[in-house]
Amino acid sequence: MVRTFTGKLSDQRGWELQPHQVLLRPLVTEKGMHRSTRDNAYAFEVHTLATKAEIRQAVEELFNVKVVRVNTQNRKGKPRRTRFRRGHTRNWKKAIVTLDAEHRIDFF
Repeated sequence: MVRTFTGKLSDQRGWELQPHQVLLRPLVTEKGMHRSTRDNAYAFEVHTLATKAEIRQAVEELFNVKVVRVNTQNRKGKPRRTRFRRGHTRNWKKAIVTLDAEHRIDFF
């Protein structure tokens, strides 16, 4: 049986992420709060396999806003040490979502 690629990543993966599975948590930091007031851009930790289109759909559906742009970053885990053991934190994906000028997200 041969699978053909139809253009959707969900077809290639064989499953599709739901909006609540795409967005893991908002990143509420000092830099993020400054960015939200100045540029109307919000940062989220997202699923590592989520695409920009899936992130856009999830934010628009969960927060009822209009998304203008989505930028993503793959963040590498940091090395950590506890007594005699060495390890590292997990890799994660960050998405910075820019909203239309008339829309806002209130985290507090």
